[in-house]
Amino acid sequence: MNAVIDITGVMLRTKRLTLRPFKKSDAADLFEYASVAGVGEAAGWNHHENMDETHYVLDKFIQEKRVFAVEYNNKVIGSVELERYAEESYPELKNLKGTEIGYAFSKDFWGLGLATEAVNEVIDRLFIVDGLDFVLSGYFDGNLRSARVQQKLGFKYLKTLPRLTAWGEEKQTKMNIIYRQVCLEPKL
Repeated sequence: MNAVIDITGVMLRTKRLTLRPFKKSDAADLFEYASVAGVGEAAGWNHHENMDETHYVLDKFIQEKRVFAVEYNNKVIGSVELERYAEESYPELKNLKGTEIGYAFSKDFWGLGLATEAVNEVIDRLFIVDGLDFVLSGYFDGNLRSARVQQKLGFKYLKTLPRLTAWGEEKQTKMNIIYRQVCLEPKL
């Protein structure tokens, strides 16, 4: 079942990053990376054409209280979103509490391990503080960067499902899962 998640007041820190709820003053940083072709499309949403779109999305992020802004050197360079998953597609998880995690980062910061670092910090919180049993994450066929992030974090393949993109295309999505007991095992 979907976990009830509210990140109001939550601040997470890693060696290089700060993760916190979005605020109105993040609009320019959000637009800077979300307006670049390829960033949103890799996650199923269209890149932003103008600031109006960015303000709309930012307002949604703030209202939903499920999306972390990822700061690097006091600049928002990405987001980590805790999404409701389609419970009917996962009958095997019906007695467990979980969420789906998605992420998008500025192309300027791809390949530096920042997505892995940010998502890992959020997952640790979900398991240790929020008591979730599992976290799902998916990627479209061909999105090797996202696949690699999930692989490095210990996600395992669960199933392939069709997903509709913002532009109306159905794409095959590899859905992966990590369970609390696996994530919290001591790392060698």
